[in-house]
Amino acid sequence: MKSLTLNFDLIYALIGFLIMFAILGGIGINKPRGMSVKMWCVGYLAIAIGFDILVILGLVGSYVSLNNLLLGLSAGAATGLAIHVMHHIDEEDAHPTIMG
Repeated sequence: MKSLTLNFDLIYALIGFLIMFAILGGIGINKPRGMSVKMWCVGYLAIAIGFDILVILGLVGSYVSLNNLLLGLSAGAATGLAIHVMHHIDEEDAHPTIMG
């Protein structure tokens, strides 16, 4: 029975990861897709606020499934951030700047 619960936990986390990664990929991880930079930033802000609300609900309500989904959403957001940062590293390698 424990392995069945673990499988559902992993499924919720995987679903959360896929949702967040799809949302970030949809609006553009490195640059806006079909929108202005301002609207792109508003989109990221809306995602962050929505995520914060879900975290509060998950912690206050002690919803195990929501908490597992939030773990996946966190992983998706971290992966999106890693891709974004890697893009900046690649840009810096191609066009180094002098800090001074």
